[in-house]
Amino acid sequence: MPNLREGYALPGAYFLVESSAAYGRHMRAVIIQEYGGPEVLRVAEVPIPEPGPGQVRVRVAAAAVNPVDVQTRTGALARAGLLPPRETIGIGWDLSGTIDAVGPHVTAFAVGERVVALSDRLALPVKAQAEYAVLDTDAVGRLPADADPVAAATLPLNALTAAQALDLAGLRPGQTLLVTGAAGAVGGFAVELAARSGLRVVAVAARRDEIFVREAGASHLVARGTEPAVGVREIVPHGVDAVIDAASLGVAALDAVRGGGTFVAVLGAAPVPLRGIRVANVWIRADGPRLTALAAAGLRLRVADTMPLERVADAHRRLEKGGVRGRLVLEID
Repeated sequence: MPNLREGYALPGAYFLVESSAAYGRHMRAVIIQEYGGPEVLRVAEVPIPEPGPGQVRVRVAAAAVNPVDVQTRTGALARAGLLPPRETIGIGWDLSGTIDAVGPHVTAFAVGERVVALSDRLALPVKAQAEYAVLDTDAVGRLPADADPVAAATLPLNALTAAQALDLAGLRPGQTLLVTGAAGAVGGFAVELAARSGLRVVAVAARRDEIFVREAGASHLVARGTEPAVGVREIVPHGVDAVIDAASLGVAALDAVRGGGTFVAVLGAAPVPLRGIRVANVWIRADGPRLTALAAAGLRLRVADTMPLERVADAHRRLEKGGVRGRLVLEID
């Protein structure tokens, strides 16, 4: 591994150093240089990036920790062919903060605006978990004046995934949607957004989460551990019109869908499209205007706990242990 005290060139003209004294303006950023357990996470000093044409730089206030960060750190994304070889990989997708610089030709945003954003490019050497982040303007949404930046940092990845999954489901008001993993981050947003759009929602969740999913808008609960198709068809004998499979139940959830319905896989585990069922995968993409709308929608945002950036490894350990309700958020001074 290169000697970080000497520094070395990285893709995108980044340069890691141990001390910022001799190299001008630097910032802290969470990176990895090898795959493994939480101990491979580093809070390194890197140059503060400059925005290019069509980009803004955000002074990050808070950044959420998501399962995809764990999958990046362990090498699961690389083994799946989603992450090309890199000497240094930045960590983090969700952030909130304030624009502190704009690149050439940017007119949609101004310095001082409060924003929420999704860093959806996988192979960057610096991503959301950093003091500053550079993003394309189409990945950035505005925050309402009264929005809590810590809570807002839990929104981008999971709410956008839920909204884009609902787009793929293509249902009309009055139709029936099954959401698996309905008490989770993506599932919770999917239930709330679906109910608001006039859909009848059947939720798969643990009994202890029944109050949560019903308050989110679910009409019916199928207890986790029950055979999904059996439980669903006791409520909707002909099957639901579509499912958003946030829990990756696969074929077990497929059998709850009526013939000719729609199955939306959230984590890529799409089953064979039996009985004329249309199967689709939701692959998240940044969408600044949609983020602006979601941030203003008054959705329920769940913060499990907050930690300083330096405790990112502890956040990973807690997430891997399981049982976290809501998102762990790194607060960045």
